[in-house]
Formats: sequence, structure tokens, C-alpha cells
Amino acid sequence: MSEPLTEQKRKPRILSGMRPTGRLHLGNLMGALDNWIKLQDQYESYHCVVDWHMLTTDYAETADLQDNIWQMTADWLAAGLDPVKAAFFVQSRILEHAELHLLLSMITPLGWLERVPTYKEQLENIKDRDIHTYGFLGYPTLQAADILIYKADAVPVGEDQAPHIELAREIARRFNNFYGPIFPEPKTRLTPTPRLPGTDGRKMSKSYNNAIYLSDAPETVWKKVSTMITDPARKRRTDPGNPDICPVFDLHKVFSDQPIIDRVNRECRTAEIGCIDCKKLMVEGLNRRLAPIQQKRREYEADPQKVWDVLDDGTVRARKVAQETMGEVREAMGLVRK
Repeated sequence: MSEPLTEQKRKPRILSGMRPTGRLHLGNLMGALDNWIKLQDQYESYHCVVDWHMLTTDYAETADLQDNIWQMTADWLAAGLDPVKAAFFVQSRILEHAELHLLLSMITPLGWLERVPTYKEQLENIKDRDIHTYGFLGYPTLQAADILIYKADAVPVGEDQAPHIELAREIARRFNNFYGPIFPEPKTRLTPTPRLPGTDGRKMSKSYNNAIYLSDAPETVWKKVSTMITDPARKRRTDPGNPDICPVFDLHKVFSDQPIIDRVNRECRTAEIGCIDCKKLMVEGLNRRLAPIQQKRREYEADPQKVWDVLDDGTVRARKVAQETMGEVREAMGLVRK
């Protein structure tokens, strides 16, 4: 693999990551990947497969972990992330993350972790497994370690993750107050995320079984979209509809050309177009968007080792930075004999 371009070393740095849950869906594309692709020309980018984070909730389900890592990374590459511009790596292969997590946990007050909004929300919502664990409570500290070990200037996240970045800033500030200015305080770079409903109208999510995947064949996409709910008040073909409350129209606004969007918006309200034809028009635009992603993905499916090579190369690049940071941390904390 090629070394990162020289000018990248003068760019500000970002760190972003995803849990390896397998193939990615449209929500992942619009909520993260498209933004990462834009940022890779502006920042020195590090993209982390956060497999330890996956274990905080799915510690009992690891049989498919390695395949999930491959599938997710293949989708990153197929969508347009460039492994020359950005380093892709697996969190657990850089043990310095665990060391920094341990050291940061020594200075992180328990109350800071207990007040994280997603901690309370997931305790209330996840009922099919026991997440009253030390690892689950402390995962925001691990996330802070992931960010701070690369001295990231910014972290691109959705609004739901903003409190985690603020916690990372507080931990960095506390560390610096104790041991000297080692870590920059990372900025939150909010990612604009359009409303992307799943096939049942709820937020698209693998856990809801309502997702359209980047690797879904055109016939699979149509099978899923054909059953999507529309305006519930439109029971007959001759009934006028309201696109403003229709999940299919939400997808039109993301994947269809403007003339199609305008046509559907107008003709749905006057019953000139039915729901089936409306869905067919949306699927045409969606499949056009997915076609180049799927074509590129097939190249990696034909030679799966290419994906592992990208991760190997990125791990070497990321480990070098992590080791340099940990050298500074150990010295600052008095863990190095002088």
C-alpha cells in the first residue's frame, strides 16, 4: 500500500469509527460514509473498526465478528473511502488503545459516565441481554481513548454522539490539568443526517430488520420497497395522498432527481400517480446510486484479501501514531524510569 500523501501530514486530523455489525445500509451511507468521503480530502483521516465497542453490548455473540469486519470494511471501500487518504484499522489490533483506556479510567469520575444520555437510554431499551457491566458503563472512556490517542482535532458524529465527544473533551482537560498539555480537546463536527426511514417507517436500523443494504441487488431492493408503508390515509388508488408524511417520499428526496421529486409531490396530492408507480420511480434513482458501489464491491468479493491488506496497512500507520502518543503519556504520568 502507498504511504499517506505528504501534504496530509499538515492537515488537521479526524477520528471516526463504526461497530462491526456486518453489511452497511442506506442509513450508514447517508449518516456517516458520505460525510467521511468528503472529509478525507480536508483532513488526515483515521477510521476505526471498533470491535471492542461491539463487545460492550454483544459480548456473547462473536462467532461472526471477523466476517462482519470484512463486510463493513468492504462497504467503506466500495462507497468511496480511499485507503491512501485515510487509515483504516481494527481497534483491538492496537493494544495502546486499551492501555490509554485503563489510564484514563483512573481519572474519570464515575458520575461523568453515569450521566451520559445513551447509557441511560440503552439500559432502558436493551432488554434481551445483560448490559449492567463494567465495560458498558466505561465505554465512553474507551471512546475517549480512541480519539485522544490520535490527538484528533475533530470527530464527525451525529447529534446523538455529541455528549460522548464532550466527555472526551472533559477527560482530556482533566488529564492535561494533572500531567501537562498532552491532548488537544477534540471538537465535535456534527454530521448532517437526512431523515432516512426504513421499510416500516421507523428509523432505518439493522436491529429493526427494516434496512436496505448497500449490497442489496436491484430485485431485493424492489422487494423491500414494494411493501413499504405510505400515507396510511391513502387506501385506494383514487385517494389523494400527502407526501409530507410518506416514508417513500422521504427516500425520493434523497435518491431521486429534482424533476421526479417535484412530479411525485404534485401528482400524489391529486392522485395522478399511485403508490406502486411512485415506489418504482424511487427505486430507479436508488438503484442508480447503488450501482457503482456494488460494482466496486464485487472487485473486493473477487479478491477478499485486498480488504485485509487495507486493514493491515492502516493498522501499521495508526499504531505508529498511537505508540508515539503513549510514549508521551507514560512519561507525563511518571510511568517511565528516568
